[in-house]
Amino acid sequence: MNTRNQDTRKPNEFSATLPEPAASAIPLETSAIAVPPLNSSPSTSSSLRYEDVPSHIAGDGSQNVSSYTPVNDSNTLAEPNITAEPLSVTDAIVKLLEELGVRSAFGVAGGAMASLWYSLSNSQQIQVLNCRHEAGAAFAAAEAHFVSNLPVVLFTTAGPGITNAITGLFAARGDGAKVILLSACTSAPQRGRWAIQETSDESLPRSGLFTSGILFHYGVTVESAEQIPQIARRLQLGLSQPGSFIAHISIPTNLQSVVMPIALPKFEPVQFQRTAKAETIIQAAHLLSEGSFAIWLGFGARHAAAGIRELAERTGAAVICSPRAKGIFPEDHPQFVGVTGLGGHQSVLTYMQEQQPQHILVLGTRLGEPTSFWSANMLPQKGFIHVDIDETVMGAAYPSAKTLPVQSDIRDFVNSLLTYFPNEPEQKVTFPRPETLSPQPDDVESSVPTEELVHPKALMNALQSVIDHNSDVVVLAESGNSFTWATHFLRFNRAGRYRVSTQVGAMGHAVTGVVGAAQARAGKAIAIVGDGAMLMNNEISTAVKYNLPAVWVVLNDARYGMCAQGMATLGLKGADAMLPQTDFVAIARGMGADGLSVTREADLSTALETAMAATTPFVIDVQIDPNQMAPSKGRNQGLAKLGVPTHSNAAKAVSFPVV
Repeated sequence: MNTRNQDTRKPNEFSATLPEPAASAIPLETSAIAVPPLNSSPSTSSSLRYEDVPSHIAGDGSQNVSSYTPVNDSNTLAEPNITAEPLSVTDAIVKLLEELGVRSAFGVAGGAMASLWYSLSNSQQIQVLNCRHEAGAAFAAAEAHFVSNLPVVLFTTAGPGITNAITGLFAARGDGAKVILLSACTSAPQRGRWAIQETSDESLPRSGLFTSGILFHYGVTVESAEQIPQIARRLQLGLSQPGSFIAHISIPTNLQSVVMPIALPKFEPVQFQRTAKAETIIQAAHLLSEGSFAIWLGFGARHAAAGIRELAERTGAAVICSPRAKGIFPEDHPQFVGVTGLGGHQSVLTYMQEQQPQHILVLGTRLGEPTSFWSANMLPQKGFIHVDIDETVMGAAYPSAKTLPVQSDIRDFVNSLLTYFPNEPEQKVTFPRPETLSPQPDDVESSVPTEELVHPKALMNALQSVIDHNSDVVVLAESGNSFTWATHFLRFNRAGRYRVSTQVGAMGHAVTGVVGAAQARAGKAIAIVGDGAMLMNNEISTAVKYNLPAVWVVLNDARYGMCAQGMATLGLKGADAMLPQTDFVAIARGMGADGLSVTREADLSTALETAMAATTPFVIDVQIDPNQMAPSKGRNQGLAKLGVPTHSNAAKAVSFPVV
């Protein structure tokens, strides 16, 4: 084994700081999620804390798994205090949403939801954005949540309005957003009679689409105004839980304008404990004290950044992260080793091979294929300590690996763990560092550059300057080669600045999600996208209508780049991934936005500076060199294990999924 830069600390070096395993030794700050009271002020709602992994209230509370218990004086919800304001059904629902903290709604209206649209549009607290496609509205709603940390509404009309939104809603659930779908459905007397855009059991499957299931944590069709108090209670409790919450409230057209026979209820606040057991935290501390360990961060750890940095610096642990977790730990920190998975860094594998950590502390990631490729090279010598709010993810990606499961809020767990590591290590360890924009020769397969076209690395270098000089700009990267170039080369030093979607990985997510991000932060948001995604679905017109300062940076190579490169590298000929050459600046200007076309690397900085200074939506159409292979080696290695035929160059750059 190569011992260069190997951790030389003795086993149990930290154990001297461990107190006796008594519960009283641990400052278990009960971190609770406060359920906002209905009719509360906006400030109450905006104080909610959310994690990203979809979850349900915990199960048996057995050892090594935290209990998840609602608490207040009576340990139950207080009886409703009924107010007396008369409202229509849709007025009541909108008022309810306001008091739950909703401040934005994205969707596409239609006749079946006329009354609902009217009520939303006359809200004094919710900005309503009428988009061009329901899928784009759903992606925008999800990204608005991640910027604002507030629940967001998606609204659709009946029939195709609902079905068009499904992909975006699946992405929202997988990524950990809180989105409430309000839809219209066919009134009871018209069902089964071929109504226009009929939405009933006669036309669409009810199970899973209008009920709780894989897509919706809570789904209901409103059949009576008397249901609204129950719906209010369910939404209030669902939004209080950590992780994603996707709800569907479908309202028949004829019920939307019915006057409420009762007023909205007012509930007392409720809290939910979500901390690991004391003995579990002690066990984790003992395991981490046995020798060197690494910290593997996921998106679910984004609210614990300060504690994680302190833990890493006190223990000298190496830090690696999933693509979605970029920036939670500063990427310029000497203890940051690199990104794992799709678009990740060779430095991570170098670390695992040369320094071989005893344990890996996993914080808030499922360790799925986009994060780990399920690679055996990522297995620590003595196993994982896997901390997550969702008990179903622990050990799922690596079922044969030894794993200590810890169900807990990440921030609470890290803060408690810090008690056992009070001092920084005496000896600092040098770790491998991620590849830079001047990578090693075997990092990204390069070919002879094409004259008058932009190398994607040059584009990333120019974008890095924008990121460094605009400390709060949000950057989204689209599925495909845009994802791998951005994830591999861009660097972030703060959580919440970089967004990619891996659970669903739908094309069209970032090109539309950037509108939601710009709206929620009332400022610049940049989407790094491919030409294929830009042609599939964009909301430039929506950004123009609402004067949102979104910026699209289009990697234009007139093809589905990831597919074209993957098939060519695999030696699989005959599949056509080419696209007609498209002028995206002309499209943008035709919609009322502005833009610039870039064909030379020397013009990149000027174009980006112009886009960042623009007060209107802006598109930068970058003619990139299609011959430059994206940094996607890991996926091809998985394909080779599955027996997919490849030629000799395949190990360097293929980007296809392991399926």
